[in-house]
Amino acid sequence: MLLFEHRLSERGCLLLWLLPSVLRAQSNGEVRPRSTSCQQSSTKVSCKGVGLRKFPKELGQGIKYLELSNNFIQNLSGSYMPGFGQLEYLDMCFNQLETVSATTLAQLPWLRSLLLGSNHLDRNYLTNGQAFRLLRNIEVLDLSANNLESHMAGWYVSNLTRLRMLDLSGNKMTRLPAGIFQSTPRLRELDLSNNYIMEIEEGAFEALEELEVVNLALNSLHCISGFSLTQLRVLNLSHNALELFVSEGGAEPYLLQVLDLSHNRLLYFPELPKAHYLTHLNLSSNLIASLLPGSRHPGEFVLRYKEMARFNRTLRTVAGLTHVADLDLSNNRLQLFPFTFFHSLGSLHSLSLAKNCLQDVAGESLASSTEPGDHSSPPPEHIVLPVHSLDLHGNAIRVLPRWFFDSLPQLERVDLGSNRLQPCGSQGSDQGGNSGGGSRVPAPGGTCTPFYSVPRLKHLSLCKNNITRLHPYAFNQTSLLSLDLSGNKDLFMPKEALGGLEFSLQKLSLRGNQMDNSKAELPCLDTLKVLDLSGNNLSLLPTGLFCSPLESLDVRNNNLLTLEKPALASWSRSLKAVSIAGNPFSCCSLAWLDTLQAAGVGVQDLDEALCAYRDKSRNFSAKITSSPRWLCPHPKGTSSLALLMVMMSLFFLSSVACCLLKKGQKSPGCAGLHSNRVGVFPHHPKREEPAEERPAESVTKV
Repeated sequence: MLLFEHRLSERGCLLLWLLPSVLRAQSNGEVRPRSTSCQQSSTKVSCKGVGLRKFPKELGQGIKYLELSNNFIQNLSGSYMPGFGQLEYLDMCFNQLETVSATTLAQLPWLRSLLLGSNHLDRNYLTNGQAFRLLRNIEVLDLSANNLESHMAGWYVSNLTRLRMLDLSGNKMTRLPAGIFQSTPRLRELDLSNNYIMEIEEGAFEALEELEVVNLALNSLHCISGFSLTQLRVLNLSHNALELFVSEGGAEPYLLQVLDLSHNRLLYFPELPKAHYLTHLNLSSNLIASLLPGSRHPGEFVLRYKEMARFNRTLRTVAGLTHVADLDLSNNRLQLFPFTFFHSLGSLHSLSLAKNCLQDVAGESLASSTEPGDHSSPPPEHIVLPVHSLDLHGNAIRVLPRWFFDSLPQLERVDLGSNRLQPCGSQGSDQGGNSGGGSRVPAPGGTCTPFYSVPRLKHLSLCKNNITRLHPYAFNQTSLLSLDLSGNKDLFMPKEALGGLEFSLQKLSLRGNQMDNSKAELPCLDTLKVLDLSGNNLSLLPTGLFCSPLESLDVRNNNLLTLEKPALASWSRSLKAVSIAGNPFSCCSLAWLDTLQAAGVGVQDLDEALCAYRDKSRNFSAKITSSPRWLCPHPKGTSSLALLMVMMSLFFLSSVACCLLKKGQKSPGCAGLHSNRVGVFPHHPKREEPAEERPAESVTKV
């Protein structure tokens, strides 16, 4: 025994002595992954995330696509690699790559796409850059997130004459020196985002005559002056610190189609006088305080540079933007909505002025000195904007005049949430064009906005406008498909308020209005499919809904005890989804839930829904899914029958127990049971006398 223990301890010491060697072998790549770890076809191999520490060499012949991302490879160097001479695509992103040898790259003459993002190529950039000169046919190169500084990046691309796409994002570049891309004249797409670039020297892009897409987002640029990349089609300069953007204004027109200048510090509209092809312009999240040159409010339009005054030609800039379809000016400091400013944008389809400081609409020309609050005079008759979608939420607009909607004849969608608007009312037969003679009922406490007789308007949001009352026929002859009236606390909505929408409205939101039964009266809406009544104080559903073909219903956080049978009967074929949590449903009145589930209606929040029951003068709540209906009282007659059944069961069980206790003894009560048992007791012609009982001690002694 002692000898065995001694030998076991010797083997344990030997294993401990060999453990560092085993671990070292694994770190050096001596332990290779099984061949089944990689997914391989005739020309494509994917070894993504299989724990490789060396470049695989035995993967077959004729491979063109090789994916080695998310491994631990440190070196792309070394010996002869048969079978990779036809490789065209190599992905080695997210490794630990530090060294790329010329010997290896010389064996990849047909390589066109090389992805090396998220590695450590800053450590041997001189040697690696020299090896990159052998990439004669490379067209796509990803060097993102490699801690490269400006001179390192320039060295890596110094001789890639066929390069078409270059990704240098997520590095540590601080400037673009002149001639940095001199050796890549065919470059078409360039990503320089998420660096620290503060300066672009003149001539940095001069050699890139085919450049079409540039991403300079998330850098530290303060000024773009003399912008002359006329061949660009997409330019992203978002998330910088730009205070000035001025084009060179040469004779050649710009081909720019998408320009993103959002999240900067621009003080005025950018200078792009000949951007005739521009379709998408994003100026959101800047400091633009006015679109009116020569404004009397110096705080709205501050010039920090002398050249800004020299290039202040806003009118001429807008005149050249004839193809802009999408303009985003949200999150700025605008106080007026000048119609004339947008008049030259003949293709404008979507306009956002959300989250500004808008109070009124300015109809006068830009040359006038319109003060906020003066909205009485209409604009010239020829001012018509082709806008289909308008976002004005998050402002302080108090009223929109009648001519506002007349100047937007194609308006289909408008978001006016979080303003101070009060809808006007109109007579049911009124056409909306007459403002007198009782045809319009103003909202209490001031002027109102007429939302009736806007024939093209389909989607309207008036959420969070502090609307306390909707007047009759507020949306008459405006064939709305969706209407959002949520977030208007204590809203009173008489039955006639939605008059005129009976045959058009499909989606209605009254969420979070704290309305009780007397304040929520709905007409029969024949086309309503989606209804949100959550966050109110309803104990009964409006009866006008019973004729609606609802598909989705949200009644969370109300005071409902049940869902009415007429509603369930009318919605049995149409309703698909319902949300019910946050109501004091009765555990003893859940037949409505059975009806919904039997009809295949999906209860979205059934696990969160609770019901209440009473037991011994105390109130309790339980999850509806736990089916606590057995606690509820039963109808008369049912309880007596149940009691009789219980008593009969107890009598039967007691009889059986009695027989089991007296097993083996003759008993009149058990005679019938014994006579029915077959083959249990053997037949004896003569009955034996029972054996004499022994004391307990005699049984346990041996």
